[in-house]
Amino acid sequence: MDIRIAVEGDIPGIEALLLQVGEVHHQIRPDIFRDGCLKYDENALAELLRDGKRPVFVAMDGDFVAGYCFCVLREYDGTGVSTCRKEIYIDDLCVDENRRGQGIATSLYRHALDYAKGLGCQFVTLNVWCGNDNAMAFYEKMGLRPRNVMMEVLC
Repeated sequence: MDIRIAVEGDIPGIEALLLQVGEVHHQIRPDIFRDGCLKYDENALAELLRDGKRPVFVAMDGDFVAGYCFCVLREYDGTGVSTCRKEIYIDDLCVDENRRGQGIATSLYRHALDYAKGLGCQFVTLNVWCGNDNAMAFYEKMGLRPRNVMMEVLC
């Protein structure tokens, strides 16, 4: 398994995975996530892949995109109540449903963590939807712990 920065030629494989992760979210929260929709279209993906502050890593099995990890570099300048710091936010991590359980997610996560350390980041952060128990268990296994909790009430 080779993990590298995504290129435009990877977009079709990334889109296939975006559909899979979209379905997971739709099943958990159909009141928020529409069925069969992509988080990013082809043009948005192409633009994102050119953004140096938003690296996308892909796990390649030959020519097949077996997984991806979308990241965002967040830098805080220490104004207001916030400390001066750098973080990598994992916006999305997905492994093809037919290749789960093979260590691909672990490799992608560790690659993002090493990338963050190389940039001098103090934290790696992400969000997990309540109800996505597999993702929650995976991230806890990787050593992540809750930082804050978003709460809601239906009106």
